[in-house]
Amino acid sequence: MESPSVCPVPLEQRPVNEFRELTESQYFRWATLRGWDFFKPLAIAFGASFVISAPTSAASYPIAEAPLEWFLIAAAGACLIPFLMLIRLYLGWNYIRSRLLDTKIFYEESGWYDGQTWEKTPDFLNQDKLIVTYEVQPVVKHLQQAIVFAGGVLFGLIIASIGWAFLD
Repeated sequence: MESPSVCPVPLEQRPVNEFRELTESQYFRWATLRGWDFFKPLAIAFGASFVISAPTSAASYPIAEAPLEWFLIAAAGACLIPFLMLIRLYLGWNYIRSRLLDTKIFYEESGWYDGQTWEKTPDFLNQDKLIVTYEVQPVVKHLQQAIVFAGGVLFGLIIASIGWAFLD
């Protein structure tokens, strides 16, 4: 890393260090996993959410009288938490992506009242672009795909439950 005299931005506010913090965070590191390791926390969140949404759904659609409607509404409600988890992951990774790609860095030296801007040198900018290309962008793309899938499932469940309700 360059010396502080070359880059006046405090170490903890430099995008490359913010990226390292993100990858060391247990929650955000989860987005770098693939396969079952990635989907396992979503499945657990869905299961836990289903435990909450099932009784709520049963208040509107008793299981004995309308089992399909009950299940569709309960599953749609249970999809909300995993969907929001994916959105939070995406927002964190996209924020780091934008900080790394920005040519100027906004930072604060000692408090909220002394914000400054530093224009990245070509070396800093190239280093940050490489990090985005090879480490951040694949994660952002993976999260976008997961959000589209989860959103499709959620939307499908909502549409199915509305459609089924109109059939009755």
